[in-house]
Amino acid sequence: MGYIMDLRKVVGSRPLIMTGANVILINLRNELLLQLRRDNDCWGLAGGSLELGETLEQVAQRELVEETGLKATKLTLFNVYSGEDFYYQYPHGDEVYNIVTTFICKEYEGELREQEDEVKELKFFKLTDLPLNLNPPDVPIIREYVEREGGLTK
Repeated sequence: MGYIMDLRKVVGSRPLIMTGANVILINLRNELLLQLRRDNDCWGLAGGSLELGETLEQVAQRELVEETGLKATKLTLFNVYSGEDFYYQYPHGDEVYNIVTTFICKEYEGELREQEDEVKELKFFKLTDLPLNLNPPDVPIIREYVEREGGLTK
């Protein structure tokens, strides 16, 4: 998160518009990969913010590898999200209004490996048995995916 961290040195914790991407990764059993985040102890999607010169697809690919050890061999655009529902205040006080491009990945390679700085645990969940403590900015995205797939959320 180099670009955002550089901006934070100038603006402090005031709200920023943060553009990024995340990945809904689905395995062959139609289970969703979630990561238990270290910053808020919630389960969420792999993803992160755009760095200077990157495309949103590159962000999704980079963050997926960094946070999970898995490399997407195919990404499909799912949706783009923004607005009040995507305001978030991090536990340390930084505020953001997220613009999130979400990709679906069902074709990938590699072995699961947590990024120790950001990720406590990686786990696949059935769409009908998702954890209750979901990362707040990911909730509307996961809910939309599950509704489209015909599953039910808790």
